[in-house]
Amino acid sequence: METFAKILSVAIGGAAGASARYLINISPLANLFEKFPFPTYFINITGSFLIGFLLVLLTDKFMISDNLRLAVLVGFLGAFTTFSTFELEIFDLVRERYFAIAFLYLFLSVLVGFVGVLAGVWLAKKF
Repeated sequence: METFAKILSVAIGGAAGASARYLINISPLANLFEKFPFPTYFINITGSFLIGFLLVLLTDKFMISDNLRLAVLVGFLGAFTTFSTFELEIFDLVRERYFAIAFLYLFLSVLVGFVGVLAGVWLAKKF
């Protein structure tokens, strides 16, 4: 029964994370920049920050259940962030010969995503 509860927690969090990602993809952010896949970039940077921030809060600062931690970190953020979509968008940009945009997207996503994790951890430790 405990395993089922954990699976259900991940599934519920995953449904919420996937829904949040979809809503951002159909928001005005989708048309913010020509060719640059801003919604995926925004989602991955935000998700990177949140995983660092919530990891500290949910494991070090607050005593919450394993199921809630799984729902948020594995379910919600796992479904919210979009690594496979990110890779496909880089492939499409290269295929369409937008090499500079592809490189910029790749570089900024990795660098700023990592900074997001660091910032999230740093900020959460201040609580």
